[in-house]
Order: sequence, then structure tokens, then C-alpha cells
Amino acid sequence: MTIAIIVQARMTSTRLPGKVLKPVLGKPLLAYQIERLKRVKAADNIVVATTQNDADGPIVKLCQALAVDCFRGSEQDVLARYSGAAQASQADVVVRVTSDCPLIDPEIVDQVIQVYVAQFDRYDYVSNSLQRSYPRGLDTEVFSTRALEQAHREATAPPDREHVTPFIYNHPNRYGIGQVTAAQDLSHHRWTVDTPEDFELIERMLEALYPQVPDFTLQDCLNLIDQHPDWPTINSHVEQKAYGQ
Repeated sequence: MTIAIIVQARMTSTRLPGKVLKPVLGKPLLAYQIERLKRVKAADNIVVATTQNDADGPIVKLCQALAVDCFRGSEQDVLARYSGAAQASQADVVVRVTSDCPLIDPEIVDQVIQVYVAQFDRYDYVSNSLQRSYPRGLDTEVFSTRALEQAHREATAPPDREHVTPFIYNHPNRYGIGQVTAAQDLSHHRWTVDTPEDFELIERMLEALYPQVPDFTLQDCLNLIDQHPDWPTINSHVEQKAYGQ
């Protein structure tokens, strides 16, 4: 089976416009994420799914520079965008990640993929985020293109179109749902970039980690936070956007 990582990315995010290309150490956040996703062993290719808006031209240029496929589709109907990207890449299996997760751990992405592949006759969808145990920012969803196409054909609610996978995991009577959990509850960590405070934390972490250990892992991040226990307070007050917002 062909497995494609599809990263949704746009420049017009509401709380921090242009966040995906904000630079740290002279390198845009999306480039860090793509570099890390290229180390995922179980995936065959990476596709950045952006929009047809002119504002997203810089994302296309970055993909060209990094030799990564790029698909352009609807800004609001992200489900349709994912469907188009999956078809363009001829994927049998889609790995969904969002572009606000520059610290994503390729080993954890591989783990979620492996659970799906090992039990593909049982599961249509596997994630590490329905039941939170990993830090926010390491979210990974793996699902069949068949389920994605069914969702694309049948989903009508705006939140289902915007968030891609709720139509699948909200129908457990129809789709087999699998969950990957961490050995300990790490869900209180927020390593995603949605606000200026989020960016400040991620900037500090990348500046401390990347020059020394460019292929840093989840454990390296945890060790760094142990050394700087005040850092999580930078964005501890940030509330995640509610479903459907």
C-alpha cells in the first residue's frame, strides 16, 4: 500500500497569520517540520496541501525548494483539499498532520502508521490524539483513502469539511477506530504554534535543540523542558480553538 503524509498548510491562519513560514535560526517552521517528516520510515511520500489563494504562493515556492510535492485546493473545504491531495499522490493510506507542529517526532508518526498497517483489516483510522496522552503538537492521524473518499462524498456539516476526520471517528459503528497512547500522560505540554506565545516557546526549544541535535526526539524535548521548567508558562494560558471554530 502507498502511504502519503499530507500536511495541511496556509498563510492566512487567524491567530498568527503566516506562522508556517515564521523563521527560527533563519529557517521557516514548515521547513523544520518537513525535514522531520522526511525521516518517517513507513511513508512513501510527503504532500503539502495548501490553498489556491495567492497568499499561499510562498508555501508552494518552499515546497519546490525542498523537493516536496504540493497540492493546491479549497481554503475552507479542507476535506476536499485532502481528497484531491490523496488522489494526486495515488495514496492508499493518508497520514494527516498539520503545519503548526514543527516538533513532530518521526518515530511517533512511524509508530501510529505501524499500528494501522499491522491491523489494517481491523482499523480504518488510527491516531494518537483522540485520547490525549502525547504533547499537543505531535498529533498524527492515519486512515484509509477509502474512508477519506466516503467522508468527502457524504459529509455536509461545516466542521466535518474543515477538520477532515471527524466524519470518520464520529462513526465508530461504521469505521474501526484505533488509538495509540504514550507510556505516560504528557498531554499537558503544548508544542503547537497557533499564537505568538506558542511561537515564542517553540522558538526557544528549536534554538536550544536544533544546533546540537538536529534529529531531536520527544525525549530530548522533555529533557529540555526539565532544564527550563519555567518555559511552559509562556503559553500555558493559551486555549486550543474549539471544534468547529
